[in-house]
Amino acid sequence: MKKKVVLAYSGGLDTSVAIRWMIEEWGVEVVAVLVDVGQDPAGSESFEQIQARALAAGASACVVVDARDEMAEEFCAPAIAANALYEGRYPLVSALSRPVIVRHLVDQARRHDATAVAHGCTGKGNDQVRFEVGVHALAPDLEVLAPARNWGLTRADSVDVAHKWEIPITATREKIYSIDENLWGRAIECGAMEDPWAAPPEEPFTLTRVRTGDPVEVVVGFHAGVPVALDGEPLALAALIARLNALAGATGFGRLDMVENRRVGIKSREVYECPAALALIGAHQDLEGLVLERDLAHEKRRLETRWAELVYDGLWFSPLKEALDAFIDETQRHVTGEVRLTFSPPGVLAISGRRGPAALYDYGLATYEAADTFRHADSEGFVRIYGLGVRTWAQRQGAKNATPRRSSP
Repeated sequence: MKKKVVLAYSGGLDTSVAIRWMIEEWGVEVVAVLVDVGQDPAGSESFEQIQARALAAGASACVVVDARDEMAEEFCAPAIAANALYEGRYPLVSALSRPVIVRHLVDQARRHDATAVAHGCTGKGNDQVRFEVGVHALAPDLEVLAPARNWGLTRADSVDVAHKWEIPITATREKIYSIDENLWGRAIECGAMEDPWAAPPEEPFTLTRVRTGDPVEVVVGFHAGVPVALDGEPLALAALIARLNALAGATGFGRLDMVENRRVGIKSREVYECPAALALIGAHQDLEGLVLERDLAHEKRRLETRWAELVYDGLWFSPLKEALDAFIDETQRHVTGEVRLTFSPPGVLAISGRRGPAALYDYGLATYEAADTFRHADSEGFVRIYGLGVRTWAQRQGAKNATPRRSSP
């Protein structure tokens, strides 16, 4: 019997070529698995057309799994709760979808009695780490294959090979952007994007093309840290994300252009479209500012950076990530309320209001008007004791602290 391999299939150039390459070079049977995490399949193509491409490339079967709600509720929701922005900017568009796909790769490997899974990642990217570490965490017995690390083909070469094998693809030698997409956003690479000085062309952008000249105002409702409503209308999270992508993206909001530090040690220029992700994280951060106690909020911000790093580095299924999840879940108990967002073309977001039943904001304490309930006289002793250590240190140092330092000529 032939060795059976389950391939994480996107329908794109690399994974389509990978099917035939593994059959020709390794003599294996390939089952393609396309996990729907909210991507727009190759422009106007349907999933049926993409399945036909996999079969044309030689796959014995192509399974499509609808994981949109799973992606939203089990992966995007925790990322919102963690305010997850890798290096303070990137909302983990691709990184969040990989553990979803890994789950279903392992499940389909069991269903088809496969002994190996495969992915289409090269040796330079982050996704090879995410796929392989994730698979090994869930199924240590499965072998993981990476044909694109072995074949030594450029993207232009892959286009030529696809034509030679009569695999119906949409990529061309002239149009070779690599686009990874899911409901959380789009990641765009290759082509002109590889020069960090060159302005990105408008051509590959879809979510953030300006389609309105008027401001768009929305109110996002949260319950225990999870977005649950837009303008008072209850929505499942996947539907809410899709609607907010359309509303915010129409004003041009949500485009990122950054130089990013990959896990493998390479700096890469990355361009993203993620209007809903950035808007929801911004709204959630703002609501937390209203309801979280000061020390808790500060400690959470410190751990958010680590959470985002773990997910970026492919460690979704890890003990540290699990422990941080428990902490973050506890912080979200009272993160309930509404945040008002205004998107103004081209690409500007303003947060203009927030409210919640557990708000720690107290008008009587905060106001400078006659309604002030703060006991100002108490502050004299507080400030004296708060600064006692510095004052004692200054007294011991004597006059030298009052003498300005002069730089050497």
